[in-house]
Amino acid sequence: MTEAISAFSALALYLIAAALLWRRLVQREHAQPRAWALAVSSVAVIAHALALSQGMLHAEGMDLSFANAASSSMWFVALLLIVTAINKPIENLGVLVFPTAGLSTLLTYIVPTRHAVNMHVLGMDIHILLSILAYSLLGMAACQALLLSVQERHLHQRKPGGFIRALPPLETMENLLYQLLAFGFALQSLAMATGAVYLTNWFEQHMVHKVALSVLAWLVFATLLVGHWRYGWRGRTAVRWTVGGFVALVLAYFGSKYVLEVLLGR
Repeated sequence: MTEAISAFSALALYLIAAALLWRRLVQREHAQPRAWALAVSSVAVIAHALALSQGMLHAEGMDLSFANAASSSMWFVALLLIVTAINKPIENLGVLVFPTAGLSTLLTYIVPTRHAVNMHVLGMDIHILLSILAYSLLGMAACQALLLSVQERHLHQRKPGGFIRALPPLETMENLLYQLLAFGFALQSLAMATGAVYLTNWFEQHMVHKVALSVLAWLVFATLLVGHWRYGWRGRTAVRWTVGGFVALVLAYFGSKYVLEVLLGR
């Protein structure tokens, strides 16, 4: 019951924070300060953390089922967004991130599976932490890319309404995107390197598809970063490659877990 209260409280607070940010974007001159949205979302993150701790920590180990893995990843994305927004104009991503994080708290009631993992191996702990960090940064990059796409389309149509005027300049938005991509790619590289140490038999661990999609995502992000550095890729090209790479990354981990745990019951 306590877990449910924390989860639904987090959902409500996330939605309120997203609504405050949306109002700030649409009605810039009449909007409340961004600190209000960040304060509400901070409380939401705390409630979300309480729900996760109650649902994931068990005597036999940490429950990293599909629902808990997705919810914990979105919690980390929301937390990272709030911390980053202190120094960078990135809080507008909360319009997409916060509702998604809120809905993720309900996954454990929709797909109630269990997958206990022994967390007493230091190397595996590091791998899991790096994976969550990488996913969080690259998830924020995907949201940033979508927001950048909307901004660019409106500017090209010469219809910069209140929503677009409230965003940072296009160049700043692109710089933020590539900063998120660079850090996320570095962490993904480290996560893949540490994970390779613990792969003893890909077929027995049902890891072939996961590894293949992870490598595909890594190659997409690597190509995009090299293309930006060498050829100045930007705009729609950057958006498409970012979203494509993130979709591959989502399928690599969450797609695999969904098929194995929910559809196949393993």
